[in-house]
Parts: sequence; structure tokens; C-alpha cells
Amino acid sequence: MTANLKGKVALVTGASRGIGKGIAIGLGESGAMVYITGRSVNQTNSIDSISGSLLETKTAIEKAGGICIAVPVDHSDDEQIKSLFEQIDLEQNGQLDLLVNNAYGGVRSLISSNGKPFWEADLSLWDACNQVGLRSHYVASHFAAKMMTQRKQGLIVTISSWGGLAPIFGVAYGTGKSACDRLASDMAVELKPFNVASISLWPGIVGTEQFHQLADANLEGNENNLGVAAIADKFNWETPLFVGRVIAALCNDSNLMQRNGKVQIVAELANYYGVVDEYGHCPASLRSLRFLLPQGLPMLKSRAKLIPSLRVPWWLILLAILKSPKI
Repeated sequence: MTANLKGKVALVTGASRGIGKGIAIGLGESGAMVYITGRSVNQTNSIDSISGSLLETKTAIEKAGGICIAVPVDHSDDEQIKSLFEQIDLEQNGQLDLLVNNAYGGVRSLISSNGKPFWEADLSLWDACNQVGLRSHYVASHFAAKMMTQRKQGLIVTISSWGGLAPIFGVAYGTGKSACDRLASDMAVELKPFNVASISLWPGIVGTEQFHQLADANLEGNENNLGVAAIADKFNWETPLFVGRVIAALCNDSNLMQRNGKVQIVAELANYYGVVDEYGHCPASLRSLRFLLPQGLPMLKSRAKLIPSLRVPWWLILLAILKSPKI
């Protein structure tokens, strides 16, 4: 069911755990050579204390059938990012077929801010959300584009969120995610003449360890907020590997350039490509009746598969969120 990516070279930033780890494994099981980055290579470092490490991700990728090269990188340091791409350029003779901009440094700060309004949160929350995130995505894309445009092929996937459309975790988070969407869109314009695609990818609610903590932290006192409740409820959550399998299928799409510059939704791509997660499931899109109706009528959750997967306009979803009690 996964695409054949043998002979392809991919880079997944922030792959020591969570969604990045799942993406890297999904590309590995499709046969790709996967470079992965993270801020440490073993679990003795406190940065990786929540789960996993680069070495564990590397082992999982190789077990899935891929080839992996783990490179410790602090994505807040431009020089380390530059050195990473110089290494790939040298080792792969200039070949880089896929960059997945996934590294993100804001989760712990979002948890500690516990849903405070922006004027009560520490000012450092902005940089925590958007330095290793929006800014590091731009830097990585800068160096990736130098390689891809030379070969006139490639794909840059920027992991974003529906939080760029609707208020979920506050101003710093939402502004950064909205900017990621614009980053992908504007890069697509300049990359198109070189046959290089750029898209923004919205996973659904991905059940990573850190996201469990973030959802639980934001639930307290905000149970009636539609945006928060949809996350904290843990209904229809996606797995990290599911996202990776969708990206693998996307890479193999002969009509990829038709998606250039657009926001793509993981669940909808999965339905189109026939992708399922490791449990054989294909979660519903966050803008489908199958996901939205059970949010208002919880008794329908056990029968969600019987609900048509019709798409609801974004403006209507946004209106419902804005009319719900505020965080």
C-alpha cells in the first residue's frame, strides 16, 4: 500500500520522536534513504526524555526496510543547518528529493503556558513557537532549494496545522502556523519553474506523547471550547506513521505539481491514495461530517463510520469555533 521510494533521498527534521519519527519510518518502509535530525543521539540527554532518540528512530527505519543516516542538529543554529545540507550534498552527489520541515520547539512552552492569553504568557513563548519551527523551516528550505533546483526536481513539505486557521493554542502558535502555510505557498511560486513542489501539510490530531500532554493541559477550564475539546477528546486521532505513509504516497504522485502551493490535509490525501495506518484505519478529515457531527453529538462516535465523509466549508467551522466560549 505504500509507495516505492527506492533510490530517493529524504530529510526529515525533528525526527527523534513523535510525528517526525513516524514520518521518517513511513518513508523508510517505502525504501527511501532517510536523513533524520534531532538535538541529541541518545536517551541520556534530557531533550529526549519524553520518548525515543535519533538512534531509536534510525533502528526503526532500518527495521522497516529503509536506509537511515542520523545527524544531530540544533535547528536554532543556522550554521548547523547549513552543515547538514553540505553533508547531504557531498554524500549524495547533490541529490535531495524530499525535505520534510517538521522540527518544532514550542510544545513544552505551550504546555507550561497552560492556555494563558498572550499578554499573560512569557514573551519567550513567541520564539519558542517560531524559531525552531517557522524560521528554521525557512532556513532548511533555503538550502534544500539550492540542491533541488539544480536537479529540477524535488518536494518540500512543511508540517503545519489547522491551528493556522482557527484559534487553538494561542496567538504565538496560530500566527506561526498560518505563516507556515504562507511560506509554503510563496516558495511554491518561485520553485515552480524548476519543477520543485512546495506544499503545506495539515495532519489531523496526531496522538504523540507530547500532544497528549498539550491537550490535557489546555483542557482544564476550556472544556466547552470547540477547538480545544476536539483535541482533548482524543477521538479520531491519527498515528505518526499514518502521516509518514501519506507523505510517501504523495512523493510518488505523478501529478504532484497540481498540488503545488496548496494546503493539503493528511486524511484527505490518505483517502485519495488508499493509505491506512498501522492498525488498518483511515481517520476522517477534520472538516468532514464524520468528524464534526460526533463532536456535537458524542453518542454518534461509536457509529462514526456510518456518517458520510462530506466536507464542511472552512468558514462554517471557523464560525462555530469563534462562537464557542473563548480560551
